[in-house]
Amino acid sequence: MKKYDRQRIILDLIEKNEIKTQQDLSKCLSEKGIHSTQATISRDIKELKIVKVQTLNGQYKYEVSNIANDSLSERLKKICKLSILSFKRNDFIILIKTISNTASVCGYYIETAKLKGISGIVTGNDTIFIAVENVNKIDEVINEIKNLLR
Repeated sequence: MKKYDRQRIILDLIEKNEIKTQQDLSKCLSEKGIHSTQATISRDIKELKIVKVQTLNGQYKYEVSNIANDSLSERLKKICKLSILSFKRNDFIILIKTISNTASVCGYYIETAKLKGISGIVTGNDTIFIAVENVNKIDEVINEIKNLLR
């Protein structure tokens, strides 16, 4: 697995789970089939600028700092701008074609934007399928995605 993919998964795990130690993070990664050494996880935490914060009950957990989010978001935006080749609509589905091996990254970027009107995103190797909630607003959703990439 490439470093970028592993780090994207680490960020996702920390945002969705209460991870208190590197051992907890290592266990979560293992459950996803990703086996990394403690040194690799430690290096990833440092590079991603993940910090430990105190919770309301006085314990500590990992959290993604806003600085790391901003730099990751900018990197993802740049990847998407360079990778997306075309948009097509079909009933409740938006079909986005990308260059090979970038659909999952682009789909992740679109998903984390939490745009209104999207009910689900499925990605393949070079294709993203986006289901919209209301067929009458499909063009609005396409425009919101395009604006996200500007």
